Amino acid sequence: MIPLSFAQRRLWFLHKLEGPSATYNMPLTLRLKGDVDAEALRAALRDVMKRHESLRTVFPEVDGEPHQLVLPADAFDLDWESRPVSEDELPRALDSAARHTFDLSSDVPLRAWLFRLRPDECVLMLLMHHIAGDGWSMAPLTRDVVEAYTARVEQRDPEWPELPVQYVDYTLWQRELLGDEADPESVFSEQVDYWRAELADLPEQVTFPTDRPRPTTAGYEGAQLIFELDAELHRGLVELARRSNTTVFMVLQAGMAALLTRLGAGTDIALGSGVAGRTDEALDDLIGFFVNMFVLRADTSDDPAFEDLLARVRRASLAAYEHQDVPFERLVELLNPNRSTSHHPLFQVALVLQNAPTEEFELPGLQVQAEVIGSGTSRFDMLVSLTERHDRVHGPAGIETVVEFATELFDRVSVEGLLARWVRLLGQVVVDPSLSVGAVELLSEGERGRLAGWNETAVELAGVSLAGLFEEQAGRDGDATAVVCGERSLSYGELNARANRLAHWLVGRGVGPEVLVGVELPRSVELVVAVLAVVKAGGAYVPVDPEYPVERRVFMVEDASPLLVLGPRELAQDLSGFPETDPGVDIEGHQAAYVIYTSGSTGRPKGVVVSHRGVASLSRSQAEGLGVGSSSRVLQFASPSFDAAFWELVMAFG
Repeated sequence: MIPLSFAQRRLWFLHKLEGPSATYNMPLTLRLKGDVDAEALRAALRDVMKRHESLRTVFPEVDGEPHQLVLPADAFDLDWESRPVSEDELPRALDSAARHTFDLSSDVPLRAWLFRLRPDECVLMLLMHHIAGDGWSMAPLTRDVVEAYTARVEQRDPEWPELPVQYVDYTLWQRELLGDEADPESVFSEQVDYWRAELADLPEQVTFPTDRPRPTTAGYEGAQLIFELDAELHRGLVELARRSNTTVFMVLQAGMAALLTRLGAGTDIALGSGVAGRTDEALDDLIGFFVNMFVLRADTSDDPAFEDLLARVRRASLAAYEHQDVPFERLVELLNPNRSTSHHPLFQVALVLQNAPTEEFELPGLQVQAEVIGSGTSRFDMLVSLTERHDRVHGPAGIETVVEFATELFDRVSVEGLLARWVRLLGQVVVDPSLSVGAVELLSEGERGRLAGWNETAVELAGVSLAGLFEEQAGRDGDATAVVCGERSLSYGELNARANRLAHWLVGRGVGPEVLVGVELPRSVELVVAVLAVVKAGGAYVPVDPEYPVERRVFMVEDASPLLVLGPRELAQDLSGFPETDPGVDIEGHQAAYVIYTSGSTGRPKGVVVSHRGVASLSRSQAEGLGVGSSSRVLQFASPSFDAAFWELVMAFG
């Protein structure tokens, strides 16, 4: 029995895991104008399947282990359907055909439909499963169908030289080339060792911001989007590649890595890519699944200049190409990353340059026009497939780009926006590769204008301090309820009096403008009193949530070094001897109102100083935007050490 190639084995595994699906269908759609000889066309397809064993191979199992079974050249069936459709019915018919599901254990991996629109016009769809072919296979498929149809129209057998090898020969040769996995001196072991080191600590996911949460199990629903990098940009890419001793693909890869970083994917960017896998010229004319995927990892840390990022990409890419023989499918098994049914392993975004030879589909007596029809699926979050075009003198003439994206995650308009930013980024770095990744402008002029308009929020503020805002409110409506906690409540007047007494006590302890005071109190009336007292005394409070771990609280107090820390004991003391009037400390808008500590989720927590002017501006805009007044009630749900808790506190002051 002939085993499956490594690439075939992965598709077979997915077929068994997920059941028959259209995820790995490869449709080729041709509009034919003229007098189509349907029987000659059908016979020609059978001729091609006889010539290429991969097109008449099925994958049955014996004791749970699959193998390649090549059906005899005179004993296989071509699934062929010919029927009339209207032009209006055609899109639905093509979509349904592209979503046909093969049973790999019994169905040959090629099927054909001939949709007859009128006597002199029809549409042919050839649907091949990826297990039998790849992008490069389309050239020999096209060439051989043309030769066979030409012969059958002339009522003769096609005349072509015998293929030097078949796909089963490649399968056995691949295993012989790579050697025994258990042999540390084998090509297989040496390349696996490289990938183990290269992909160590790889992020589990690197992708674009999505429109919807990722489903627990991917459904692989997808769509296609087609656009073009114009000739001017193509020329710029070629020139930058020449100056930097790289390739156009490396420049595009570096640009995609930079874009992902700018959009929040981090600085360790893994992209999928592919190589033709046809390392011997004897395979060039063969239809089969040879392409191999691998991971290109880019380091965008330290905000490098694009030319420096390109140098990093060059080094990593050359090393990856030198170790391209290990089948991706086997590499995933050996590296054993966290496996998930929700996303592709090792990478989620792929960038592929299509450099396979192309053939014109010229059938005798017919005008032939290729049409792009997707299978309605997406294997990755996003696959960007690029084809360079050249003019008559082989100059850059643009890069056709086909993007396959997961509709479970992205809307078409979002993908269009992502690609527009990629083009904008590339356009700037080919002109000035010394630009840092962070300096590239990703927004269009229109977006920048809208952003400027949204940020036009300046307002005149009569008082610029938190204490001043509160004093104004207490003067307007001192009897209104200011704070409620359980069964306890204080009016604005009562809260003002208590805060003033504590503020006088703080001034006596040395608190003044921008002197830090820790506030370590639970959610309570006393917490509000303490915060107001600190700012009335001119100080800046440092909220410390008593529910935080001891280590976190100790770090915050030691790092901020406040003059003192207000806790339950300080708030419980008798302050009846201190005045209920405002202490009259002058406070400037630029002075500190409080110091808030970040979460520390990306390192040690960091203290951030917030000015009185900032708090006052936020309070005014929140009050106006949300319609908050003295009769409004706002629940404090955030931790006292999170500044949203204090935005809630001051919203009603403005």
